Amino acid sequence: MSKPAVTIIGAGLAGCEAAWQVTRHHIPVRLVDMKPAGKTPAHHMDTFAELVCSNSLKASRLQSASGLLKEEIRILGSLLMDAASRTALPAGGALAVDRDRFSRIVTDRIRSNPLIEIETKEIHDIPDSGVVIIATGPLTEGGLFEAIQDRLGSPALHFFDAAAPIVTIDSIDQQIAFRQSRYDRGGSDYLNCPMNQEEYERFVEALLKAEKADIKDFDREAVFEGCMPIETMAARGSDTIRFGPLKPVGLTDPRTGRRPYACVQLRQDNQTGDLYNLVGFQTRLKFAEQKRVFRMIPGLQHAEFVRYGVMHRNTYLNSPGLLNPDYSVISQPSLFFAGQMTGVEGYVESISSGLVAGNAAAWAVLGKGAGERLAMLPGSETMTGALANYIASPAVRHFQPMNANFGLLPPPVPEIRSKDAKQQALVDRSLESIRTVADAWSRLRGKTGP
Repeated sequence: MSKPAVTIIGAGLAGCEAAWQVTRHHIPVRLVDMKPAGKTPAHHMDTFAELVCSNSLKASRLQSASGLLKEEIRILGSLLMDAASRTALPAGGALAVDRDRFSRIVTDRIRSNPLIEIETKEIHDIPDSGVVIIATGPLTEGGLFEAIQDRLGSPALHFFDAAAPIVTIDSIDQQIAFRQSRYDRGGSDYLNCPMNQEEYERFVEALLKAEKADIKDFDREAVFEGCMPIETMAARGSDTIRFGPLKPVGLTDPRTGRRPYACVQLRQDNQTGDLYNLVGFQTRLKFAEQKRVFRMIPGLQHAEFVRYGVMHRNTYLNSPGLLNPDYSVISQPSLFFAGQMTGVEGYVESISSGLVAGNAAAWAVLGKGAGERLAMLPGSETMTGALANYIASPAVRHFQPMNANFGLLPPPVPEIRSKDAKQQALVDRSLESIRTVADAWSRLRGKTGP
């Protein structure tokens, strides 16, 4: 293989997607990651592209923001969306994957790509030459974190993220737990543990009194709303989680023929169907307390935990005014960032940033300046482009991590009052635009890339 033209640090979701996209332009890549020799506290696998929290990539429907984003990056040739499709699990209206198979498929594709040179080491400095993409994720620390701070001269921000527990299917009492998706969307993809009012109130009381793990700076820093610990939500009010992750709406307990007072849902976590995760049960309770309190849930009295919930501090850049919409540094256009570190929040959003950064890095190698690269990006009428524009916009005064949402897109013209019709118009406009971008990128690459 010829000398790598792009160095990518980090082989997570964004880094793997970025590496793949660079090679589609016939450009060699050096992909550096500390796995399997080293791992962060949130990682467990030796393989790349590990899903550290949920195994869900959110809604599949095109009329949802997440579904639209997934379809856009599929059209643009995402490696990771292809892997997700190959490892999909039953999950109602969501795209959930077998996280082990997903990670293995991505790792195999990356390792077998002749244009990708893999180096196993921990990086402490930013390379001084060449095109570089930093995709080390929100747990970046140590020498590299300090090097980023020194190079950018801009303080990073922080927030806390969490993962939910996983239990074995055989330990769930299916005389109590029943299979159903809310409103029967997806059939019987979820296991539901119903609670009556007395059981719910006892559970909430125990949850609030349970001993929590001591996490440095937790009480002084932000918690992202999309991964709020279950006990933090419960502390906001006695019914908060009953209108959140324990929402019983659209469910019927077959033992009573009625809607439960509250309901805990469990989602399949692997292809063989022997592991299930507690949906929405991110937590910072101590492990022994998780076992005690979560076994109060009807149907989980004898639950066997293969992984307890954990919390970790995430780091992200104060990106507006610092990064361009192609995820390059404004003052250093050959240095790119990708993934949650940029302030995009979520698996698919991270993949999207890696896809954009990877293509833009390839264009940089081909001699295209920042201005020319920006003209080639998906527009703000697409979810991919809107996310990139959000993290780069100096107009965003109170920056915080952002999921894909329809509020990022400019409204259709003329105005449409019906919510459903409006969303459909946004979807149609976006996909028409993204197909035009995909065609332009294909012409630039040629037709012999992987």
